Amino acid sequence: MTISESTTLFHKKKVVQYDPDIALQSGQDIVYRLSLEYDDKRKMPDLISGFLEKTDKNALEALIIGMWGDPYEAGADEVIAALASHAPQLPNLRALFIGDMTYEECEISWIVQGSYKPLLDAFPQLEELRIRGGNELIIEPFAHQNLRKFTIESGGLDQKIAQALAQSSMPKLEYLELWLGTDDYGFSGDVALYQQVLAQLATPTLRYLGLRDAQIADELAVWLANEPLLATVETLDLSLGTLGDVGAEALLHGTQLGNLKRMDLSHHYISETNQEKLNALPFPIRLDDPQEDDEDDDDDEVYRYVAVGE
Repeated sequence: MTISESTTLFHKKKVVQYDPDIALQSGQDIVYRLSLEYDDKRKMPDLISGFLEKTDKNALEALIIGMWGDPYEAGADEVIAALASHAPQLPNLRALFIGDMTYEECEISWIVQGSYKPLLDAFPQLEELRIRGGNELIIEPFAHQNLRKFTIESGGLDQKIAQALAQSSMPKLEYLELWLGTDDYGFSGDVALYQQVLAQLATPTLRYLGLRDAQIADELAVWLANEPLLATVETLDLSLGTLGDVGAEALLHGTQLGNLKRMDLSHHYISETNQEKLNALPFPIRLDDPQEDDEDDDDDEVYRYVAVGE
């Protein structure tokens, strides 16, 4: 699997590509995506400024930033600084997605990110933050009173990010989605570290937990199946990873999954027998995209792959 399409829906709004030469559409049901092309002579801070000059800044609720030029070379720090500089003019901005790029624009593990402290400080009213790309991503421990949805999509999440989240505070958090990825593209850490993350961020309002695209999906499932902090969670998402029968059997016999209303295990390595058992659970299970172990004839090793790596 690769990320082959730009986002079409964000913050419950239809996404529209911004074109400086076309008049802006009116209405509260759309969100604009700002992006540049390769070899574009414009700069993203200028594109942001030009867009804000045309729009009703007081009414702006959500914004998407796509490719900012050469994202595999230049990081997102200038983009973040530009957004932060306009924060006083954007009192109602509630949702930001930074890094909405397809694999044709930039592979997820090539996206050079930046430090998000200036943005989190500048937008205390922000309710949703979605970040794509883990390369050079910097998240420092933070306290944010209004974030409800927090997402990091990566092909390999460095343990420093998880360590920072384990020291952060989002008391209104409802939705936590982290793509752990593979150590081939920067993943480090273990289940014990994500136990710390959940212990810190599992608020009474948490309804969705996604630890996706993980090469340690089985280990995560074994832990989560008996984790009391899952009591409020309605959706458990372990999709895109390497989940197999070890994790499936743990989920089948879990003691803390009684409040779940949905489970997403798509892109998995689960046997047909255990798939049938999972489908008999009293809530919907998504088991799309079954995979097969890749065996090396030379050393008899079995390999499993996450859905999104490079």
